[in-house]
This record gives sequence, structure tokens and C-alpha cells, in this order.
Amino acid sequence: MKIALIGYGKMGKMIEQIALDRGHEIVSIIDIDNQADFDSEAFASAQVAIEFTNPTAAYANYQKAWSKGVKVVSGSTGWMKEHGDDVRRACAEEGKTLFWASNFSIGVAIFSAVNRYLAKIMNQFPQYDVELEETHHVHKLDHPSGTAITLGEQIVEALDRKTAWAEDTTDPQLLRIDHIRRGEVPGIHTIRYDSEADCITITHDAHSRKGFALGAVLAAEYAAGHQGLLTISDMFKF
Repeated sequence: MKIALIGYGKMGKMIEQIALDRGHEIVSIIDIDNQADFDSEAFASAQVAIEFTNPTAAYANYQKAWSKGVKVVSGSTGWMKEHGDDVRRACAEEGKTLFWASNFSIGVAIFSAVNRYLAKIMNQFPQYDVELEETHHVHKLDHPSGTAITLGEQIVEALDRKTAWAEDTTDPQLLRIDHIRRGEVPGIHTIRYDSEADCITITHDAHSRKGFALGAVLAAEYAAGHQGLLTISDMFKF
């Protein structure tokens, strides 16, 4: 498969190596200093572009790729609130394809499935309050993380006693999400159900970015044969 990379930081370089190891061809690499290459024949020859940039650039990158007939896999977060409706419309009505995930790690996909199931069980036990904490490297711009928001929304959907999630809240009707930024932590997400009697805790702790990079390449392989707004739940049927 012919793949273009949009964003060539640590994640982009890791994705490149994994894609090559899996027998794919990298036909174009676009970073801050060569934006004109979106108009190149090499970029247009890609079947899928894998995009890891930042909240301010992501949506424009999707549009540039789509204009060249290139499908997009993206792990950029922080753009959904402003551009989510436009992306959904483009995928539903204009035939565009975006495989988006707040986290491409296979382990996080499994963790997410456990989170959904546990939240359904805990809806029966209101004596347990719940909170969520995420820790990432100091370079991460947005908070809470996209993964934390996804996990939080799953909990809110399942628990009758929570109406929404929020940061820095003491409102018992809101799911509190805390964020920590330190060092070069790839990502830790912890969910705690606490009562007077005991505490139930589940945690996903990423050792490196390798799991995210592999998941992104697997998503590109999936997106090449599918159309629309795609997610991890389309690829993994848990």
C-alpha cells in the first residue's frame, strides 16, 4: 500500500518504520517546512495519509488530503468541538474517508471495552463514586487527552448518576477528569471507583509510542478498503 505521512515527529518516524516493516511504501512525507508537497504527484498517489500533527492543523490537513482523493487516518485530538460536524458531513455526504481515533493502541482498544463493561456493572452500585486521571508528556498541548474524553463519555453514557464530565469539579453529578503533565510519559489512564468499603481501579500504562504507531498502520490498512468516518470499534469488534 502507498502511504503518505503528515507530521514527521517522533510518532511519524515510528509509523514510517512500522509501515516499511509491514511491506508498505512511503510515497510522501509532509511536515511544517514542505506544505507545498500536498500538491505533488507523489502525495496524490497515496492510498492513505496517516496524520499526527496538532489541534490547529489537523482539520486543514484532512481537507488538503481529501482534495487529492487521499483517505486519512488521524490521531490528532482537540479539533472535534470546532470541526466535528463538518467532518461528519464530509464523510457522510461527500464520500470522504477519515479513520479517527483518540488512541490507536490495541491495548487501549481492549481497555476501552473493559471500561464500557465495567461502567455498565457499576451503574447498579451507586455507593461507588468514579473519577478519571490521565498523565502525559509535557509536550502534549490539549487536556484532558482525547483518550480520557472518550473513556469519560463511555462512563457518562453508562452511569445514570453522571450527567457529563468536567475538569476541576466537585459536583457529584459530574465525572471528574484530572490531567497531569510530566516528563516524557507516553500515556497513562486510570479509572477509579471508590466507596467507603473498597476501591476498584483499572489502568492502561503505555510503555512507549510503538503500540500507537502499530495501531495507526493497522488502521490505514483497514481504511484502504472502507469508506466514511471510521473508528477503532469498526476495526476491532469487542
